[in-house]
Amino acid sequence: MLRNLLIFAAFGVLEAQQVVAPTPDQVGSPRGENTGNYNVTNSFETGYRFSQVGGDVGMYRSDVNYGNGLRLLGSSLTVNSKDGHGTLFDEIVLNTLGLGNDPYQAVTLRVQKNNWYRYDMTWRLDDYFNPGLTISGGLHQMDTSRILQDHDLTIFPQSAVSFDVGYSRNTQTGPALGSIQLFDDRGSAFPYFTDVRRQWNEYRVGMTAHYAGFTLTLRRTWEYFKDDTNSSLNGVEAANTAFDSTALNQFQRTEPFHGSNPGWLGNLHADHKFWGMNARMTYVSGSGDFAMNELAVGLSRFGAATNQQVLVNGNAQRPVMAGDFSASLFPSDKLTIVNNTAVHNTRIDGDSFLSEFNNGTGQATTLNFNFLGVRTIANSTDVNYRWKNWLGFSAGYVYSDRQIRLEEAFAFPQIAGSASSNLYSQDSHLNAERLGIRIRPLKELTINVDGEIGHADHPLATISDRNYHTLGGRVQYRKKTLQMGAQYHQVYNENAPLNLLSYSSRSRTASANASWAPKSWFSFDASYTNLHLDTVGALQFFAGTSFSQLQTAYSSIYVSNIHAANLGVRFSAFRRADLFFGYAITKDVGDGRATQVPVGVTDPVQAQLDAFQTFPLTYESPMARMSVRITPKLRWNVGYQYYGYNEQFQLFSYPENYHAHTGFTSLLWSF
Repeated sequence: MLRNLLIFAAFGVLEAQQVVAPTPDQVGSPRGENTGNYNVTNSFETGYRFSQVGGDVGMYRSDVNYGNGLRLLGSSLTVNSKDGHGTLFDEIVLNTLGLGNDPYQAVTLRVQKNNWYRYDMTWRLDDYFNPGLTISGGLHQMDTSRILQDHDLTIFPQSAVSFDVGYSRNTQTGPALGSIQLFDDRGSAFPYFTDVRRQWNEYRVGMTAHYAGFTLTLRRTWEYFKDDTNSSLNGVEAANTAFDSTALNQFQRTEPFHGSNPGWLGNLHADHKFWGMNARMTYVSGSGDFAMNELAVGLSRFGAATNQQVLVNGNAQRPVMAGDFSASLFPSDKLTIVNNTAVHNTRIDGDSFLSEFNNGTGQATTLNFNFLGVRTIANSTDVNYRWKNWLGFSAGYVYSDRQIRLEEAFAFPQIAGSASSNLYSQDSHLNAERLGIRIRPLKELTINVDGEIGHADHPLATISDRNYHTLGGRVQYRKKTLQMGAQYHQVYNENAPLNLLSYSSRSRTASANASWAPKSWFSFDASYTNLHLDTVGALQFFAGTSFSQLQTAYSSIYVSNIHAANLGVRFSAFRRADLFFGYAITKDVGDGRATQVPVGVTDPVQAQLDAFQTFPLTYESPMARMSVRITPKLRWNVGYQYYGYNEQFQLFSYPENYHAHTGFTSLLWSF
């Protein structure tokens, strides 16, 4: 949901809030222990999580999802040869997170032997629960698990010529609940069960060569994707209202999609005293075959027996080519000139057919798609000049040319000569200029200010940038253990790209952060961010109290004003216990209104639109953790974290608020 995305966006620009577990404190000697020809460090944290949730459990599972149970909260193992000449390996690094019962689990492994090989592996598991939008009335849910893994092996990693092979895999499985409206645009919506089964695999092989200051990388990849998700409903589902006789007796949908994307990657890089260059090119020759067969049997809105069948099938080729060339000149230690040219071309070429049959009347409609092409060529030049040690300037210019071509067709098979096709083409040119200044009045203080102005004559969509400008600045102060900083960035787009619809958007981001460690046993860090976004777009729709008519006087408005703060304090007590206290809060105050529909609004259409213009809410999470050193190799840890989510307004009076008390206790040990 958009509200949740804004929350995560706020945390993204903050310094990440430290979670209550696992514990980051050290056990064992930081220098490790010697075993034969190797030095070993290790730590394992095993414990029990607990949680008590009140309110909307589905929303909690979507945001946090920590439950009860034992687990390996975290572990770390390093094995290093003391002289760099081990027998089978010179380094092993293994880290784990949340293994056992956590909804978010991860493993990273690196094994290498100097000059011979290096192997890297990552593995992640995410349990994803989506309670669905409240407007669906509980008809949409998803409870899936996604497993991701990457394997990379490099042969002769420190040599002039090295070779690499790799494999990646991404799977998503689990149950889901969807809905469909039948048998016409005034019919009822019915839930159906979905068995999600998606899989993606990639194989790759490549080489890297170094010669005379140049580095050449070539890689061949093969990607395969398949989606074998099936949906079904068995049993009679009655209509949602007493005035609608629609009933669904049987529903079945199969929609397999299998595709492959073989590709090439090439990169040439050079870095010399007075010049540098980088050339890169990728080409992917994608192809896919898909089909959907949907059958629905039941009663129409007026109680008549009916059944409907929809067939969608097609095959397509999607070749994608992207390349860029960057040349850098360093005529002096004060001047840098960089020119970059980039080309991107995407084509979708093939046959796609959608046919809808009414098995009762024999009527059919067929739509087909033939071609979509997007080509972009862009060139930019940036100049940086350091006039004094404390003063520098930058300037740049960007030009891009984008062309979009689309061919579509339709036909009525039962009517001879009804087939027709249309080809559409649109070109857009972007010109943008940017300036910047860097000032360093003190050794510890740095100030940067930059801005950009751009104009595109034919953007693709209403919300695309046309006449826009950006403005940003950053201040950074560092002295010993004290660090402070502040940033500001804004993007304004005031012009409509289309004549029929107007649109404008304004976004502003302001943030500040500070960290200080005056003593070895005490430190704190704090950050604050404000994210503001408001958009206004024209609407054209049919509505009315007595009869429907075209409405053009209303606007689509959205306002978000997020304040996010994060505070963490760490200190040690009695040289044995380490304590951490943290607090994070994210608050969207919207446009400041007290009620979902402003007081005094009597127009029913305007009242309906006002209810979806802003969503004020509060999300907060205080936490505390204590880690007690029992022996140099053993620590006892305990922690508590609270999650509180509260929406001031609700969609259709359905609150998603929740509060959760979570915590853990564990032993962190080394041997």
